[in-house]
Amino acid sequence: MELRRKTLKLMGSHIDILIFDSVDAETILDDAVEMLKMYEHRFSANDDSSELMEVNHNAGIKAIKVHPDLFDLIKIGKNHSCASNSFLNIAIGPIVQTWRIGFKDVKVPTKQEIDDLLEITDPNQIILNEEEQSVYLARKGMAINLGALAKGYIADKVWEYFAKEGITTAVIDLGGNIVVMGGSPARDGVAWNVGIQDPDASRGKTLGTILEKDKTIVTSGIYERYLTVDGQTYHHILNPKTGYPYDNNVEGVSVIVDSSTKGDALSTSMFSVGPKAGIEYANSHDGVDVIFVTKDKKVYVSNSIKETFKLTNANLELKET
Repeated sequence: MELRRKTLKLMGSHIDILIFDSVDAETILDDAVEMLKMYEHRFSANDDSSELMEVNHNAGIKAIKVHPDLFDLIKIGKNHSCASNSFLNIAIGPIVQTWRIGFKDVKVPTKQEIDDLLEITDPNQIILNEEEQSVYLARKGMAINLGALAKGYIADKVWEYFAKEGITTAVIDLGGNIVVMGGSPARDGVAWNVGIQDPDASRGKTLGTILEKDKTIVTSGIYERYLTVDGQTYHHILNPKTGYPYDNNVEGVSVIVDSSTKGDALSTSMFSVGPKAGIEYANSHDGVDVIFVTKDKKVYVSNSIKETFKLTNANLELKET
């Protein structure tokens, strides 16, 4: 099968898109790149000219009519954020912008700063008007951050576009969100052998591999964006209930599902609850699998992938929860 490929840097990630055996592959790839650029701008919480930032800049002032895709993603995010015992909160924007982990002006906020900002991170104060397709942030200083869901949503949109164009064999790798369409030509179309990033190694080094077909693999980890001050390391995955990075034994978690948006939401939840509760959830829900790696070099996987997941790092140990 003939391969066509696009690689680029976008959304703070290395992006790699591969299409096999399509006469219109170059045009479709170019369209996909334009989609990525459009969505990055639409959903950005760091570009003052983005559609999302227009909503944030008008917090406590007025409702803003937005594009249907942005409205849809904010609606999905609000629903997840307002669910009972949720560890995802798209209203966490003010706290994310105070830490600025991953940017040159990163800092450790004071406890008082965080406590003050927690008061304006209530997702119930995101007011959505379905008829007008508008978004209103009810309190001054509020800000939406879609970083926990945007890549998944974008991956799904590209996946849908490829399917609409008749693409049956492809890989969409947005860095942390991977979609495998069809099966691998190298394996006679049976399944793709997907590498799971090793948290302690350079990009591309795997801790294990998993055979998957027509699935998305979404990974959250503490190993790429972090800050070390006075011997204390702060990673970028913030607990919306405390305003501080999660302090647990999880180094990385990969969720395998059929929707990358769902995978984003689940990876955040799985990271927060840890291996025992995360594995129990996956084992009791059809179509959900998960791989955990902990700081003490242990790996845990859900039941239905125990036969297909292969550990490749001899320094790690596969364990039962």
